[in-house]
Amino acid sequence: MSVPLPPVLDAWRMVSAKRRFEGRLPLSGMPRLGEGLVDAEGDCRYVMEFGRDAVLDLPFVELHIEAELPLQCQRTLERFLHPVSLSQRLGLLTDEAQESALPEDMEPFLLDASGEMHPAELVEDELILAIPVVPMDPRSTEVSAEWPADVEVEEKPNPFAALAALKAHKK
Repeated sequence: MSVPLPPVLDAWRMVSAKRRFEGRLPLSGMPRLGEGLVDAEGDCRYVMEFGRDAVLDLPFVELHIEAELPLQCQRTLERFLHPVSLSQRLGLLTDEAQESALPEDMEPFLLDASGEMHPAELVEDELILAIPVVPMDPRSTEVSAEWPADVEVEEKPNPFAALAALKAHKK
């Protein structure tokens, strides 16, 4: 059963109930993500599932996010849609010391004892991390410049040549 995403939820209750949320979030509702985008047109699709790891009995939230982020290509300076499709399992922790108990495929997500979390912000965080450092449209072609090899470089007189002549003249 899928339910729309509430603005705030209790992660510990969601884990014990094994809740699943599914839906769409508009990119325009993500101000921090918007700083890295050309515009905020579009939305992202998400699935958020809470549960416990079968082997280690650790509480987790698993995210599946798909979006097309409007970015500016740094090669052509034109807008393009960067496809994002990610799956991330986050181990729910209350203390940083618990991080060492997480398996390799699980990232830590630190909560306070109350377990209060803002799920839309979690989706936004993952999308921010998915933005490439230097966005480039894969369909763009590499820009190259050819410099003519037969251009003669004018040699300018050394401004210190006169000083060298004076120094040689003093001797």
